[in-house]
Amino acid sequence: MNFHSLDIKKPNGEIIKMADYKGKVVLIVNTATKCGLTPQFKDLEALHQKYKDRGLVILGMPCNQFLGQEPLKNENMEEMCLKNHGITFQLTQKIDVNGFNTHPVFKFLKSKLSGTLMKRIKWNFEKFLINAEGIPIKRYAPRTLPLEMEKDILALLN
Repeated sequence: MNFHSLDIKKPNGEIIKMADYKGKVVLIVNTATKCGLTPQFKDLEALHQKYKDRGLVILGMPCNQFLGQEPLKNENMEEMCLKNHGITFQLTQKIDVNGFNTHPVFKFLKSKLSGTLMKRIKWNFEKFLINAEGIPIKRYAPRTLPLEMEKDILALLN
């Protein structure tokens, strides 16, 4: 299994193929709209706006496994995230990031980059940076602010 062989669904059910991101730097974030870390959406969007034309792709993958902090339904998630948080980067359908039903994207990422709790995702807003060849380069803790990752993103974009 490699990153570019994976796919995931948009909130409307359309398939996103990671193969479409060959040659691009991808930042994957497990998101939640009712989390204390939700203010990170602002800086994620800022990174998206600043670097999308240079090859950065941000994928927000909502998860409701941490105290039910993602109550939105797939059908209205993008609209509410745009309205409430200004999000224009791509969101996916809600997924599991831990446990028996872990989405294949997160199975792959966790197999390549272990975290402080072994391979488990600790909380909302854990982040994975993937280079243009589809190789996971770095894993960031939930409290790592998006702008703290900017130098790593720039290094991969250059």
